[in-house]
Amino acid sequence: MGSVKIGIIGGSGLNKPELFEACSESEVQTPYGSPSDVLREGKINGVPCVLLARHGREHTIMPTNVNYRANIWALKERGCTHVIVSTACGSLREHIKPGNFVILDQFIDRTTKRAQTFYDGEEGHPRGIFHLPMDTPFCTDTRSILEKSCRELGYDVHPTGTVVTVEGPRFSSKAESHMFRLWGCDVINMTTAPEVVLARELGLCYAAVAMATDYDCWKEGEEAVSVEKVMAVFKLNVEKATMVLKNAVAKIAAEDWTERVAALKESVERNIMIPK
Repeated sequence: MGSVKIGIIGGSGLNKPELFEACSESEVQTPYGSPSDVLREGKINGVPCVLLARHGREHTIMPTNVNYRANIWALKERGCTHVIVSTACGSLREHIKPGNFVILDQFIDRTTKRAQTFYDGEEGHPRGIFHLPMDTPFCTDTRSILEKSCRELGYDVHPTGTVVTVEGPRFSSKAESHMFRLWGCDVINMTTAPEVVLARELGLCYAAVAMATDYDCWKEGEEAVSVEKVMAVFKLNVEKATMVLKNAVAKIAAEDWTERVAALKESVERNIMIPK
């Protein structure tokens, strides 16, 4: 494979024009409808990238209503080999402090209303039934690059973490928060599932850097999570998250991904059941 192209999915803090060199914008349509926003294309340190705001540029789309399939499909159609994303999360562990980064390696899906596959039998969609292996949801090599980027920049980072994705838009009850801790979850958010699943279905190298903004509501003596609290921490750290992604782009482009991309493609093809 020649060069890589990197899709970046993030929040409003990553929509700055100065993030890109020679940026252009375009509206796209997919077999699954419209993505959350226009695709912004350009280069970061000379590497071609495509930026997409997960919740729309003005953060108007709640987690359940994000068109995850259209978002991932659009990035694949634009030639992306990788998708790296940022996500705000609540910490379920004492040692994961607000402002810390977590490089997710596992997830538990507690959503109930979201399309989980491109292979749904609808006309114009891929044929077959796809039983996708999900033992290693996130790209191990891309995760390592995100971790290295955090460390080079001097940021507090946890190299692994299990995220539980809830439907939202409400936050957890205290009982739920304690239950997720008993399950072994490290952080909680509302967007990783099905985004990571869909990226794997299309054979993309997907990795996520999660930023802890609060302690959810399990921790005694801490103020319960609120939008005001989340946004205060997020705004303080969004520049750091942007620096991590920009740093990672150059590192990804410096490596040869031929074998890894081919292995992902082969994994996809051998697990699709096509009716005769």
